[in-house]
Amino acid sequence: MAVKSRSSIPVSSSDSAFPRKSGVDTLSAITGGCRCGQVRYALSMEALPPSYACHCLDCQTWTGVAFSQSCVLPGDTLRVTGEVAIYELEGTQGRVSRQRICPTCHTRVYNTNSGHGFAVLRAGTLDRSNELDCVAHMWTRRKQAWITIPPGVRTWPEAPAMGELAGALGLG
Repeated sequence: MAVKSRSSIPVSSSDSAFPRKSGVDTLSAITGGCRCGQVRYALSMEALPPSYACHCLDCQTWTGVAFSQSCVLPGDTLRVTGEVAIYELEGTQGRVSRQRICPTCHTRVYNTNSGHGFAVLRAGTLDRSNELDCVAHMWTRRKQAWITIPPGVRTWPEAPAMGELAGALGLG
C-alpha cells in the first residue's frame, strides 16, 4: 500500500496571527516557550488550561513519540515574543494547519487551523507542563497498545468536531 506523503511548506518567519508584546510578564501570567528560549509566550489566563492527547499518525510521526499533548486556547489569550517560522500543513479534510516553530531549535510551539479562532499550544512548551490535567484523548483507534486511558476520560476514535473538543476542554 502506498503511503501518501504530506509536506510542510515554509511560509514565513514572522507571525501576525496573535498580538505581540515587547516582553513577557513572567510575574502575572502562565508562561512557556521553546527549548532554546528564543520564542517565549504568556497566557492571559488565571489557571493552566486542560490538555488533550492526540494519537493520530500525523502527531506520532511529527513528534516521534506515541502521541502529542496539546491545549486549545482562545487566540486572544496567547502573547508571543520572538520570531517564529511558520509552516503550513494541509490535513486530510482540507483544513490548513499553520505550525509555529522556533527557527533556531525547531520546537513546535503552537499552531492555528483554518476554520476556528483557537490556538493549539504544545503542552510540553509550558513552564509548568507537569501540572497539566489531560482530560481527553482523540484518535484512539491509532493509539499504541501499551497506552491505558484512565476511566472517565473523554475519548474519540478519530478527530471530534472542534465544538465537541472545546466542550470537553471547558471552552464552550
